[in-house]
Amino acid sequence: MPLTVLSDSEINAILYSLNREDVLSLQHNLADALHEYSTGTQETTGCCQTNQPQRIAIPASNNQTTLFMPASTSTSRGIKIATLTQTSGPPRNDSLPSIKSTTSQSSTSTKDSPTNPTTLASSISNISIGSSTKPEPSLASSQSTSPIGSLTLLTATGSPYAFLAASTITGFRTALAATMIFNRRINVHTICVFGAGLQALWHIRLALLLRGPEIHHVHIINRNFERARRLMQEIYTSPHWEHLRKSNHKLDFSIVSNEYGEYNRLLKEHVRKADAIFCCTPSTSPLFPAEYLTSTEGRKKGRYISAIGSYKHHMIELHPDILRQAVAPEHKHHHHKHAEKGGVIVVNSLEACMKEAGEVQQARLAPEQMVEIGELLMVKKASMLEIEQGGEGEVGLKRWLQAGNVIFKCVGLGLMDICVGEDLVMLARERGFGTSVEGF
Repeated sequence: MPLTVLSDSEINAILYSLNREDVLSLQHNLADALHEYSTGTQETTGCCQTNQPQRIAIPASNNQTTLFMPASTSTSRGIKIATLTQTSGPPRNDSLPSIKSTTSQSSTSTKDSPTNPTTLASSISNISIGSSTKPEPSLASSQSTSPIGSLTLLTATGSPYAFLAASTITGFRTALAATMIFNRRINVHTICVFGAGLQALWHIRLALLLRGPEIHHVHIINRNFERARRLMQEIYTSPHWEHLRKSNHKLDFSIVSNEYGEYNRLLKEHVRKADAIFCCTPSTSPLFPAEYLTSTEGRKKGRYISAIGSYKHHMIELHPDILRQAVAPEHKHHHHKHAEKGGVIVVNSLEACMKEAGEVQQARLAPEQMVEIGELLMVKKASMLEIEQGGEGEVGLKRWLQAGNVIFKCVGLGLMDICVGEDLVMLARERGFGTSVEGF
């Protein structure tokens, strides 16, 4: 079997060529793998949890960590090796392009397409910019914290058949998992995205591919304006995004940064109004105060929240109080109307999140307060739990997933990389991408 080699640019070309049906197919395959991970055994599937060793983290200098993530499916074995950098960042830069701060919520229509970095900022006259609160060091930098590394795939008998760059795959496969529940939501009118790197890019793109006509507002919230501006420029000017921009004339974007303006007011406003919140940062402190969502006013609206950026015990994107409230028993008699909750946090891996997720550890969640997405998507454990508590079972579960408050915490699994990597190799061979090495 020839060895297929895919560079990051070739992987990008494949992923940017995907349509909605392609994404749904990849998502279905990943959901099947995660279901087998949660419910399978060594006798029934290679995806079972027993065949997925915990990843190994090796710290290095300059705030770098190298992760070794071996994994297995029924048809492949493999390992992803990725180095991540948590930068301390430069001091605040007050020489960024001049922006007139707005005093009300605002956004920018995709009908205007600035073409260079200088005019992009000034042409988007309604960009929302926030206050000058000092940013958390891990988020202040304009440098990339995207992983650098490789994914090696072998057949079930051990023969290597693919070698792939890992940077883009990591962002894509995480967004693919995070948008599984998102795609089931009834309301997706307004989206908040924390972060402006590859993870944020792919969350936005997949959300638009899956539910584009229904999405009207995308708020990019980042503590460094320059990175958010670069992401906005790509969305506005790249031909890869043109069909997504033109297919929905109601779609608009805004940037919120704490380097200028009324950041705290805009942050609260956008979080409260969001139908979906994608957290995509390696933050070491909560991205917003818990009371935005735990107060009586904050609980009136059902939201889908995905937190995928933190991967160490000291990292945290969501305040622990938000998770504690989500799993707290429902009071039968309350005086205020609020959105339905499921009593559990959805995770990609119970074992991995208990060991690595800062939010889970700081909220002191018990295993029974979490459910793996591989089980949940097949309507298993959560439905049974609800029936035991006197609920409606599958009917109540469906209502919660579609309109209630749902939190998804993901720390990544090598299995996710292997599964998506297999599909990308197949697509590359079908569509003529990559380099083939015969007789490897």
